[in-house]
Amino acid sequence: MSTAQTEGPPIPIEELGPPEEPDRPKGGLFYGWYVVATVFFVQTVACGLGFYNLSVFLKAFVSDGGFSVTAVSSANAAFFLSNGVAGLAVGWALDRYDPRILITIGAIACSAALAFAGHVGSLAELYLFYVLFGAGYAATAVIPGTTIVARWFSRQRSKAIAYASTGLSLGGIIFTPISVTLIQTLGLQHAAYWLAFMFIIGSIPVTWFFLRARPSDMGLAPDGDPVVERHEHGGHLSDGVGFDIAIRSRFFIFCTIAFVFSMMAQVGALAHQFRLIAERTDNDHMAALAVSLMAAGSISGRLIGGWALSRVESKNYLVGVMVLQTFAYALFAITYGSIPLVVVSIMFGTTVGNMQMMLPLIMAEAFGLRAYARILSLAQMLITCANAFGPMVVGVLYERGGGYGVPFAFLVCMSAFGLIAMIAAGPAGVPTRKLG
Repeated sequence: MSTAQTEGPPIPIEELGPPEEPDRPKGGLFYGWYVVATVFFVQTVACGLGFYNLSVFLKAFVSDGGFSVTAVSSANAAFFLSNGVAGLAVGWALDRYDPRILITIGAIACSAALAFAGHVGSLAELYLFYVLFGAGYAATAVIPGTTIVARWFSRQRSKAIAYASTGLSLGGIIFTPISVTLIQTLGLQHAAYWLAFMFIIGSIPVTWFFLRARPSDMGLAPDGDPVVERHEHGGHLSDGVGFDIAIRSRFFIFCTIAFVFSMMAQVGALAHQFRLIAERTDNDHMAALAVSLMAAGSISGRLIGGWALSRVESKNYLVGVMVLQTFAYALFAITYGSIPLVVVSIMFGTTVGNMQMMLPLIMAEAFGLRAYARILSLAQMLITCANAFGPMVVGVLYERGGGYGVPFAFLVCMSAFGLIAMIAAGPAGVPTRKLG
């Protein structure tokens, strides 16, 4: 007689009802949302004074520094190359050191670069500025921020990453007009000191007060679930695919290729957007407004994405974003006039927010958290190093073609190639092989 028979007849599953929802900690908001708010704040400052300011610095170095568009665009590439290479080290270090230390080092490096910007007088110094700025940015923004948020959430990861990464776009809204006004009023040399000061004050104190690397550091589990539940299942951070398996998968290879070309086009457009609009409208403030509204569109795109991704498969959503972004480049190539350029900028912005959010999210979804920081940092390194050629190619084609029509037509081609690669990536993750 079986054990089940000696203990009495089994209870039908339907009589047991659905499994009980795990008890939630009482008495307040799950601390993971404070982590999301902290990452949001830091990325607002870092991206606003860093990534979105690249187009502002391009114009400032051309007009105030006397460099050619090609020279600054080429030096701009050094930002992305150093950002990508430093990102590999950041991904490795995130598994070993307190991320607050890494963010602090990155913020100090970025602030030093900003303070130095007003003293750049030679091509070598221009490259040094972008190398230091890019390396510091790698340790301050996307890789540490999204890695930490991914550790704190599982079921609500897409929403949490969407909310946290909204700071990347808000930074453009807040700091682009401030940077333009400071540079026009004080000149690059004096404005640079204020920008450096804002970077330090806006990123380091909040990081040390509120950021924590993992929920286990506070005796918590992801999503606020009871810690015992995670221990019973082997631990949250053990979930997922190993690094060697992930990077050899078809999805990782083709997804990375897709982002290489799509982000190369996006960064090329972002680096030259301010100058394109200023040139076609003869109005720097209109260009700053367009960049700010583009960033506002980016915020809307992220929030829509956070809602839509609970209803639509991530890959299908990403393909739709890539189609819209390709169309935006085509419109930039042929559009003139203040209002049409602002409308195209907002359209472009909705795709910018989603593209920057989707890489960390889709990598976590496809491969889990076991080697997440290393997987993301490798993909980010390849993509970021390729990004270096976007602004440079646009700058060269601009000077040879006498305008921005030809360069943005080239961006259409790059974006379309990325779209094709994403479709070819196949299902997300690593296929499971049947044994026997």
